[in-house]
Amino acid sequence: MKHLRPIALPVSVGLILSAVYFLPKGGEMLPSAIGMQLPSFIDGWTLQKKPPSPEEIANLAKDTIFSKATCLRAREGEYDMLTGQLVADRIDLSIVFSGHNLNDSIHRPERCMPAQGHTIAKTTEVKIPIAESKNLKVRRLLSTQSIPLNKDHTEYRDFACVTYYFFVGNNGITHDHYARTLLDMKDRLFLGVDQRWAYVSVSMWYGDLPWVQKKIPLEEADLKVQEFISELVKVQIDWEMVR
Repeated sequence: MKHLRPIALPVSVGLILSAVYFLPKGGEMLPSAIGMQLPSFIDGWTLQKKPPSPEEIANLAKDTIFSKATCLRAREGEYDMLTGQLVADRIDLSIVFSGHNLNDSIHRPERCMPAQGHTIAKTTEVKIPIAESKNLKVRRLLSTQSIPLNKDHTEYRDFACVTYYFFVGNNGITHDHYARTLLDMKDRLFLGVDQRWAYVSVSMWYGDLPWVQKKIPLEEADLKVQEFISELVKVQIDWEMVR
């Protein structure tokens, strides 16, 4: 029996998660504690709102809601030699709100990011200070993202990327996809309600970037993304809803 132990846990988890397909559909949809409408500015960052990609619309449930933005902030003292304008840092923000079908609305990012050109190299957990004596636990991914340079997708450029993500429900926050799924199951079985979970993803390219004069070290990208998330959750999350 000892040789069965290594596979017992993943098999058990798989059976539990597969039970999602047999759950009754929840009734009332409880709103996420994070707001859907993004502000125009966050801590010096200008948020340029953008629509979801055709692939996101096609692959996720029809009642999925998207709030996405490209966030830009000038790099002090760095100017474009051609235009004379300040060079900007870039952060990509994506908040995806689930619908009633928790399987077709939000996926574990490690599952869907490869379809966006990411090759994930490392996954860790990080605590971000967001207030006095309060931290937000998130998951951090290091990846290489291949971006097509033409419509035929015959030429690509690789970017080193750091991504942080977490989930915000009606009354809780977690960085664990499976914990979120189990909470959903409990709510449907015992309370007869759905939580509208929001998958929050914040990412930044680093290293040698063609529009930045100096190489951006990973430590700098980490710091800027963490500071951005700290300010984002202050203005976007209703902390009175979160236990």
